[in-house]
Amino acid sequence: MRQELQSLPKTLADDVARNLVMVARLLDEDPEGAYAYSKVALRLASRVAAVREAAGFAAYATEKYGEALAEFRAARRMTGSVDLWPVMADCERGLGRPEKALDMAGAPEVQKLDKAGQVEMRLVAAGARRDMGQLDAAIVTLQSPELASQSAQPWTARLRYAYADALLAAGREDEAREWFAKAVESDRDGSTDASDRLAELDGVDFVDALDEQADLDEQADADDGQPVREERAESDGERD
Repeated sequence: MRQELQSLPKTLADDVARNLVMVARLLDEDPEGAYAYSKVALRLASRVAAVREAAGFAAYATEKYGEALAEFRAARRMTGSVDLWPVMADCERGLGRPEKALDMAGAPEVQKLDKAGQVEMRLVAAGARRDMGQLDAAIVTLQSPELASQSAQPWTARLRYAYADALLAAGREDEAREWFAKAVESDRDGSTDASDRLAELDGVDFVDALDEQADLDEQADADDGQPVREERAESDGERD
């Protein structure tokens, strides 16, 4: 990204860089804030591929799929890279065009993706199948060497989670439980809620400890107040 920004005057490059940093910082916790910063960067340097890509991800995070797709396409034209192909296909899903996403999943560009990109494309294709009501096809789409691999990769938890969720949607609860458990095993950074889904299948209800303590404190206050009121009532009676 720094290399791309070197094409700009230094002061302008610094301004653009600051906005891109804020996009990255806010993207997960405040997508709308990230989107606002991306628009500033885009206004300052729309001919820089990194800026178009950042704007695309910010729009994607705020579910502005048409805008995101346009930015990703622009970035791809500038760089010639296929790295954005899966997220572009997912934008097609967001726009209600799962058939287009499936066409992209079968395009030659997929073969140029690295392993992570190919797994991401598989997830998008399975999602498109589900959008079309093709649950069995979605399950088959996710069945792959990466799913069965014993080594945990950055994509393993999400792939297993998607497979478990598809199985559950198809009514195959026992198999879904097995794969949610496998997703939990490989989800080292908590990128999914597989543990919650597994507990739900096992009929386990979690109680928020803070809420429970608040209820206990409220009850304790009520209990402490009762004797005081009774003592006051007795004192009043004695005075009478």
